[in-house]
Amino acid sequence: MIPALAVVPNAPHNSPMNKEQNLRRVLDCGVVAVVRSPDSGALVEACRALADGGVTVVEITMTVPDALDVVRAVRRALGDRVLLGAGTILDPETARAALLAGAEYLVAPTVNLDVIRLCQRYDKLVMPGAFTPTEILAAWEAGADIVKVFPAEVVGPAFFRAVRGPLPQIRMMPTGGVDLTTAADFLKAGACCLGIGSQLVEPKAIAAGNFDRIRDLARQYVQIVAQTRESLSK
Repeated sequence: MIPALAVVPNAPHNSPMNKEQNLRRVLDCGVVAVVRSPDSGALVEACRALADGGVTVVEITMTVPDALDVVRAVRRALGDRVLLGAGTILDPETARAALLAGAEYLVAPTVNLDVIRLCQRYDKLVMPGAFTPTEILAAWEAGADIVKVFPAEVVGPAFFRAVRGPLPQIRMMPTGGVDLTTAADFLKAGACCLGIGSQLVEPKAIAAGNFDRIRDLARQYVQIVAQTRESLSK
């Protein structure tokens, strides 16, 4: 058993919004930017560029060097301009540390029931990763707010359409394989939002300090989400 996380509700820099409001923010934005880079020093500006482009939901992966320091730095620099989360959460110890650093939601590549329970305990959004229909349903029944289908490039949009037949109640987010050519197809197939990594937060752009490129890509994805949703509502 891990220690109680009693200090999290009063931790500095936490958003005043509750979990339901944060979930609505994710769904309204429609894009979760997955920030993964070996250059942690550039990531505050990368996150700023994302926000400037309209992508206001950002996930710092724990594979980033000094990832918790990056979470703290982004929180200090951008505050509530972005809904800040932590990704690649593999265990409850890392989950606890990420929440204490200021993350408002957690994302994982796999289904870890202890991580889901910890997020439920402290009223935080959780997006565990699953691949098969059995895993997707198990994650949802365990308390996932959104199920991250990963790696989505292996199954494509057709998989989402098929799974939503028997399981229409489950909010699913593809991660992996989402780019400017496939984003609309995933949304049309029933994805509630899109997890986008290197196709949005381009490693080359970060390495070159080309944050205008990241901002422009963010705008393109936001536009795709808006246009696709408008077409689906008709």
